[in-house]
Amino acid sequence: MKNKEWWDNVLYYIILGACRFLAFFPFCFLYILSDILFLVVYYLIGYRRSVVRDNLCQSFPQKTKKEILGIEKKFYHFFCDYIVETIKVASISSTNIQKHMRFMEVEKMEKVLLEDGYDFIFLYLGHYCNWEWVASLPYSLSSQIHCAQIYHPLYNKAMDRFFLRLRNQYGGECVPMKNTLRRVMQLRQEKRPTIIGFISDQLPKVESMHLFVPFLNHPETAVFTGGEQMGKRMKVAYYFADIKRPRRGYYEVNFIRMHNDELAESAEYPMTILFMRMLEQMIVRAPQYWLWTHKRWKRTKEDWLKWNKQRQTKL
Repeated sequence: MKNKEWWDNVLYYIILGACRFLAFFPFCFLYILSDILFLVVYYLIGYRRSVVRDNLCQSFPQKTKKEILGIEKKFYHFFCDYIVETIKVASISSTNIQKHMRFMEVEKMEKVLLEDGYDFIFLYLGHYCNWEWVASLPYSLSSQIHCAQIYHPLYNKAMDRFFLRLRNQYGGECVPMKNTLRRVMQLRQEKRPTIIGFISDQLPKVESMHLFVPFLNHPETAVFTGGEQMGKRMKVAYYFADIKRPRRGYYEVNFIRMHNDELAESAEYPMTILFMRMLEQMIVRAPQYWLWTHKRWKRTKEDWLKWNKQRQTKL
């Protein structure tokens, strides 16, 4: 155990040192590096290319092979940009990142928390465009508002420590997923106006599957419901982060208030369903900016039914 901890510390400082060195170079140099990295990742290594191709083909069956290949290459170009943009965070100033990541009409969200009496804003977003840079939101908000993001700790301890360091430098708080409810209740007790970010587009564990919705040509996609489960216990305003990339290295985030009166009366999780619909619309608009490398549909509703049947048998 001590040897592993020692190696994790060494690896962390190697990663941090390398990123700090590269981060001092200007964006123009980093994007040249990204172009070279694309050739290596896409053509030489073929990193998860079969997963990306399969996801794209299943999600867009109406597109031709040529169109799928075009989206695939654009995705890998962006993926390499995301890597160097994340490295840049190791030295980027608050002024500089605000030029590259613009948050539109944040005053409306501030009003909801500071004047309208809501306990929290739950901000839903996906692994779309540069989600790491969204953590810089505190720079654009009133100092009265606390920001937090729910995250799933990485298996690799060195990488987990590295990403926590990058995300915490903006002034927000990273809350491990398993501590979410406890921390949310603490913040409520402290009466701190807080925006909490939920990146809720990945696959839940089988024991956390409660809701299946149509998503990207998959009729039954398992989704996270934890955020809305907590939201039912308090006064929460729900927002969706709609992100655009007008040009390389620049992003715009529009915060859209989520309302779903039609589903509110008939569905148990109307905000979660609405989030998946809005996320799908954003992805269809520019599919190259979503994280296609993850196995989003590796567990099906049939897997959950089988697991649930076995669990009930044991009980």
